[in-house]
Amino acid sequence: MRITLTDEARQLAALFETETEAIVRDCIVDDEHDRVIFLVKTGQMGKAIGKGGEHVRRVEERIGKSVKLVEDAPTPEDFVANALAPAAVYNVTISENDDRLAYAEVAREDHGAAIGTEGKNIEAARMLADRHHDIEDIQLT
Repeated sequence: MRITLTDEARQLAALFETETEAIVRDCIVDDEHDRVIFLVKTGQMGKAIGKGGEHVRRVEERIGKSVKLVEDAPTPEDFVANALAPAAVYNVTISENDDRLAYAEVAREDHGAAIGTEGKNIEAARMLADRHHDIEDIQLT
């Protein structure tokens, strides 16, 4: 699967990599929520965040938008769970019917965190899951 980045997303990904030394696998500029979503290479979330969140804060100050980080994963199930973080995801099942859907079992008390204000967290998870694993929708159970 080939992901195409806008010029702005390429520039922001390069800035993020320079500031954090973490490898960016994807970058989405979410103008509706005034944020940038970075998908970082598996195992590099700590490097991306930095001690006490210093890398994220520095990037946010430089770009003037909030930053959402998602860690890449080797399987679609793990990818969906990572995309819904910080919500506690117990299990993810991928439906292989005509519509490829992900069903995420999330702790009841974490549904709000998985959905986010105005649905922005689940929207980001759905966008990334579609771009990287052809998952058309994510449903919380």
